[in-house]
Amino acid sequence: MEPQERVRTALAALGLPSEIVCFDGTTATAQEAADAVGCELGQIVKTLFFLADGRPTIALVAGDRQVDTSALAELLGVGRKKLKMGAPTEVLEFTGFQVGGVAPVGHLHRPDVVVDESLGRFEWVWAAAGAHNAVFEAVTRDLVAAIHGQWAAITKEPA
Repeated sequence: MEPQERVRTALAALGLPSEIVCFDGTTATAQEAADAVGCELGQIVKTLFFLADGRPTIALVAGDRQVDTSALAELLGVGRKKLKMGAPTEVLEFTGFQVGGVAPVGHLHRPDVVVDESLGRFEWVWAAAGAHNAVFEAVTRDLVAAIHGQWAAITKEPA
């Protein structure tokens, strides 16, 4: 199954709206996605893949924030040196998505999911839908509940 179709199927199975919007240009970065959709940068969900002492973990972070890896490592119960961002090959192998198109749903293997509290500022968010030019919109709380995400403070305050 193609990545976008996997996302659409996963969204439908979770009871979430499954409309995917594709653009001619890229939406691979949070800023590109915000520009394409016409929303605030923070409304873009960055889906980041980590290995916490080898345990696959996805962090969902607002587009205007950066992960505080010390806070994430502490939450996951591992030392900071045991938490590493997944290499592009690991991301693809685990999620089935290329970097720049990693969706919060439809992964090949079920990860632990941590959601930064800063996303709670927004009623609606946009997330990657399996390709570098595809996104979907969702009610923030519905998306997090559907994927069994754990809310936590895991980002640094913007400068």
